Amino acid sequence: MSATTAITPKFSMMTTPCRICFKAAKWLPVLFIVTVVVWSYYAYVIQLNLFTIASIIEKCFYLIVYHVLLGLFLWAYWQTIFTDIGTVPKQFRLPPTELDRYESAETDEVRRDVLERFIQKHSLPVYNRTMTGDIRYCDKCVQVKPDRCHHCSVCGVCVLKLDHHCPWVNNCVAFTNYKFFILFLGYALLYCLFIGATTLQYFIKFWKKLMSTAIDAYSRISLMLMESFTYCSSSSFPLCSPSVWYLCLGTMFS
Repeated sequence: MSATTAITPKFSMMTTPCRICFKAAKWLPVLFIVTVVVWSYYAYVIQLNLFTIASIIEKCFYLIVYHVLLGLFLWAYWQTIFTDIGTVPKQFRLPPTELDRYESAETDEVRRDVLERFIQKHSLPVYNRTMTGDIRYCDKCVQVKPDRCHHCSVCGVCVLKLDHHCPWVNNCVAFTNYKFFILFLGYALLYCLFIGATTLQYFIKFWKKLMSTAIDAYSRISLMLMESFTYCSSSSFPLCSPSVWYLCLGTMFS
């Protein structure tokens, strides 16, 4: 391989139709989340607050708090998805001369020496090493990996402070959007808990009416509210653990 040619990621070797299908498929989890939010908006705002709740004060309070939480949730979700994950600074990339020496080296010791001399020459702040004590190097991006930098196989690039690639946001959770991801989890948790708490009484009323009368139009609406309550309540528990976990990690390593 020539010094000026990096190893091409598998994604770039796909045919154009396959590449388009692959990109479209990655948005399916995001589309699912958006669909659930739209459905919950209809169930909570239209069916519950406009058609079911009689008290004006209760209705206004629910709608104000709900839309505040929804706005915060959507803002954090948008920022997590569309914030650029950034790139590794150019000084970590091997120039053609060092790359030639690295690729033509016959032993691991020579390659290790090339990388050691490179980071010393450019005064790169690299302290993390592999299990064998070698400098962390990405063959795909032909560059030295900064500390806490990892190569994302989905995005096909090295990402600074990579935590993981999240399919629900179709983006890496990394240095540039880590804060937004934590806010997204927190607001999603509050959003689900609020809907679950405010629909609890109507959930109970539905079951009481279901046990005493036949299913009618009111019961069908209540069934929709019951499903919304069940989904949001059950979703709050899986969201609670990662929210606390990432918050603790952010506090420990900030």
